Amino acid sequence: MLNIPKLPLEDWVTAGVNWLTNHLAGLFSFMQHVGQTVMDGLTNGLTAIPMPLMIAGITLIAILTTPKKYGFPAFTFFGLAIVANQNLWDDLMSTLTLVIMASVISLIIGIPLGILTAKSPKTAAIVKPILDFMQTMPGFVYLIPAVAFFGIGVVPGVFASIIFALPPMVRMTDLGIRQVPESLVEAADSFGSTTWQKLIKLELPSARNTILAGANQTIMLALSMVVTASMIGAPGLGRGVLSAVQHANIGSGFVNGLGLVILAIIIDRFTQKLNTQPGQKVDTQPWKRWTILATVLVMIGGGAINMMTAQKQTGQRVNLGYVEWDSEVASTNVLAESLRQHGYNVTMTPLDSAVLWQSVAKGQVDASVSAWLPYTNKVLYNKFKNDVDMLGPNLRGAKTGLVVPDYMAANSIADLTNQADKTITGIEPGAGEMASAQKTLKSYDNLKGWQLQGSSSGAMAIALDKAYKAKKDIVVTGWSPHWMFSKYHLKYLADPKQTMGKGENIQTFTRKGLKKDNPKLEKVLDNFHWTKDDMEGVMLAIQNGQSPKDAADAWLKSHKKLADSWYK
Repeated sequence: MLNIPKLPLEDWVTAGVNWLTNHLAGLFSFMQHVGQTVMDGLTNGLTAIPMPLMIAGITLIAILTTPKKYGFPAFTFFGLAIVANQNLWDDLMSTLTLVIMASVISLIIGIPLGILTAKSPKTAAIVKPILDFMQTMPGFVYLIPAVAFFGIGVVPGVFASIIFALPPMVRMTDLGIRQVPESLVEAADSFGSTTWQKLIKLELPSARNTILAGANQTIMLALSMVVTASMIGAPGLGRGVLSAVQHANIGSGFVNGLGLVILAIIIDRFTQKLNTQPGQKVDTQPWKRWTILATVLVMIGGGAINMMTAQKQTGQRVNLGYVEWDSEVASTNVLAESLRQHGYNVTMTPLDSAVLWQSVAKGQVDASVSAWLPYTNKVLYNKFKNDVDMLGPNLRGAKTGLVVPDYMAANSIADLTNQADKTITGIEPGAGEMASAQKTLKSYDNLKGWQLQGSSSGAMAIALDKAYKAKKDIVVTGWSPHWMFSKYHLKYLADPKQTMGKGENIQTFTRKGLKKDNPKLEKVLDNFHWTKDDMEGVMLAIQNGQSPKDAADAWLKSHKKLADSWYK
């Protein structure tokens, strides 16, 4: 091996992103504001169109563009009806907004860049390696600068989607221009055509089908990014899929995934209709074109009327952030439903723990009741404590540690030898509890050779359920309150070295300035508190099939006195 010092690539990249964030903060803020305004307007416009009208309109357009074939129109009608039946229509429109914006921007950038690449060998030499990098870098990596530049929400989701979806548009445009027959180009030159005339009248028309194929790929890649984008707060069907993965909810994951499949097929079939082979006869009957135009205008008109007549949402806006842990899903939904009952307009945004703290620190999220301190979120607290306001515990006596079924003989971490195939089943890799578990593996000599298997809180619960039913050994990273202690007979392993931490409290933290901006809300958040039994009851109700909203409503009805005390 060559004795070459390790290049500080990580430090260089971090320094570069930090420099851009610090020196171009105003530009990124402006872009985020404009982008959010445009996309909110598009989403509101799409959702304003009455659902039956949109389904009927899209189905009619499918019929008119698919003469004498009924498979695609039937799929369009029943597919959209299924999405509506599953109460996923608003999520579908949010997803469609993300795909439209990412695709349109990719087309605007990609087609001119592809033309320039085809015309200039020097440009091609620079652009093609960059495209290779953009296509091969995992899409998750793009979320990091997206959050740093634009925070959370649909704007950074679109930013990450553009980076992932842009290369096919550039490559296919470049390919289409290069494939124009040389004889046609020479003929155009012989007639004295200018470069611009050749491009508009010869090269682009000749490359039309290749460019449209690239546009189709770009749209499909943008659609494939919706689940990834949901990790940084982008709304839509992707958020439902991600939540299902984190909670290992097969049914919910299938339903939300089915919605994405239906949308992808409909978009793909419509875009393919624009791509016709040379000499292929195209149905250009004027009455069909006018009918399609009238259908679109009717849908737009229906949406406009609906927006004018609909009651505007009232109440102060509150954005609550949370981590997709069962405990935090329960507490955030209870608080959110309580605030809604008192007239607040509440938005809940699920985020990764690190992104959540950063979003509250930047003021993009108003508050969260998800801080496990002093151990689980210790690193994040130390990083952001000067940029957030801590309001104190909302639940006392929480605990984390290694958990096993009570039928296992081991009572202490020091008792572990070769149980459970020397594997600790963990949760999300970025969770503070996973860092504690890694520390535990290094601190106990008897755990030499053991490994920590990262997964998700839902996957951990499924693994525990399967092992428990089969009476097999299993060691998991556990915490309480959690519904699994109500469902199974479990025990914490004693931790003589206290590497998994002592007792913890779950605390509420808010953005800086919330108390000044909204003292009443800040007081409610400060007053919010409940017990381990309260939380576990809501968690178990959700686990048994109730929606988080219904479980929260049921708890609030049965604990009205406690809930009312939060507003005194």
